[in-house]
Amino acid sequence: MIGLIPIVKNDYLLATTYLFIILISFLIRKEEKDFLVFVFGLVVLTIGESLFVSTGVETFTSRTLLGLMPIWLPILWGYAFVAIKRSVLIISA
Repeated sequence: MIGLIPIVKNDYLLATTYLFIILISFLIRKEEKDFLVFVFGLVVLTIGESLFVSTGVETFTSRTLLGLMPIWLPILWGYAFVAIKRSVLIISA
């Protein structure tokens, strides 16, 4: 998904593409609490990124979400949480 960032220039189109990929992923492989983990990652990392941007630790040229960051970034973080959860379950099995 990260590889799409330089290819898809429009933030809204990239966010939609990410949501489509995530939806397909959830339909192909349903795991318990994946959606909850996705929402948790989306919310927590939106707050975290907002703090980083407001303190000047991070800056973004694209600020389509709340004037702070690209709209697709929290979606990507949310799915990263799901990928990490799935990886941990594989390792611990």
